[in-house]
Amino acid sequence: MPPTTPLTLNTFSIVARDHASGMFGVAASTRLPAVGVLGPYARAGVGAIATQARTNPLLGYDGLDLLGRGYDAEETLKILLGSDPEPEKRQVGIVDSRGGSAAHTGAEADPWRGHVTGDSYAVTGNLVAGEEVVLTMAAAFEASEGETLPERLVRALEAGQAAGGDKRGKQSAAITTMKDQPYPYVELRVDEHPDPIVELRRIYEVFKVQMLPFVEALPTRSNPKGDFGEEIRGSLIPADDLPQADGKAPEEDLPPPQDLQTTPQGS
Repeated sequence: MPPTTPLTLNTFSIVARDHASGMFGVAASTRLPAVGVLGPYARAGVGAIATQARTNPLLGYDGLDLLGRGYDAEETLKILLGSDPEPEKRQVGIVDSRGGSAAHTGAEADPWRGHVTGDSYAVTGNLVAGEEVVLTMAAAFEASEGETLPERLVRALEAGQAAGGDKRGKQSAAITTMKDQPYPYVELRVDEHPDPIVELRRIYEVFKVQMLPFVEALPTRSNPKGDFGEEIRGSLIPADDLPQADGKAPEEDLPPPQDLQTTPQGS
């Protein structure tokens, strides 16, 4: 039996923090299925991490724990790499709760490989078309300041793909954002698609209209009941489909009466 080939996430990604909302997020795309399973990590009030190349998911989990204990992005990266047996094969991007960022690209990650960091973001890429992929992503993120974080992350992915993206092609894309609760604010995945970032954009536009008002009305730590008023309820259930006062469905929605007369067998 041949040896198992270690999973290599040849990926381009961005981790970021939004100054206005304090939201954290990660977005990534690759020529493998389901990049959202092992690449992005984020925790409300703590930070965000992307781990790729010869990916090590523990860097995501352990990194968030370190950030939660008060280490900044640079300190967290140093500790993670110091405890990893193969740091030269890893690529990691980190942003912390103060907007500090850090990134590492191991010398054995597939070329082109590299990263760029800025105020509250880090962009990483390996086996991408060239340096222009990460530079264009960073520029798109900076240029979109004032937009929501999910929007800015999707734009960064779109820019990276337009600059060439993954050398091998396209297959999956994902975005995850955490606001101020333990559950995600926007978390969307395109696990297998011929044009995943275009599909991610389509799903995101639908999500903004049909699901985001619901997410914003969910129970929170400070408001355990949530804000499910009639406006939210009506956005999820059209008025024509709501039960009547007696609990019955509208009459026009009931199926027609069935003919209960049976036909004798053999007729």
